[in-house]
Amino acid sequence: MGFADNEFQLGESGAVVSGPYGVSWLAYVMPTLLTLVGVGLGGLLTYYQLYLGVAVIVLVLALYVYNFLMLRRIRLYADEMGVWLFRGILPWAKGVSGVKWRDLDEAVFYQTFVGWVFKSYNLRIGHRFTRGSEILASGVFRGDAAVREINQYHMDLIRRGMIEEMPRQT
Repeated sequence: MGFADNEFQLGESGAVVSGPYGVSWLAYVMPTLLTLVGVGLGGLLTYYQLYLGVAVIVLVLALYVYNFLMLRRIRLYADEMGVWLFRGILPWAKGVSGVKWRDLDEAVFYQTFVGWVFKSYNLRIGHRFTRGSEILASGVFRGDAAVREINQYHMDLIRRGMIEEMPRQT
């Protein structure tokens, strides 16, 4: 996969899952509710201090736009080297974290009733040597399918002898 200035190019060859997978619309609900509360509080504050109230409203809306753009940029994908999570919009905050296939423990998803109904899942792509290098992503749309594809490809690599399966500790 190619990266130009830390930018993931969608649609390039080398993808081994049908993704990239992004966040579900449910991930936008809580920031939207918090923004409505913040704008409401800013509106109340304008009755007492006009400039302070307007400043609060502008700040809350700016944070909402930033958060919205951040959520839109989150992408989970896999290529021939491993599983990766891309996030970030500002040049100094863009980045990719991931787990190479040889170091992958397992991919799992966690669901709640609401997540199940709207196909929004929390994922954990585990690193078999350290928890600090695992991928944690919440609100991934069709995350259950992503986990199935990742685990299937990982097992295919093990069956073909391209990577070794680590013995389970008892």
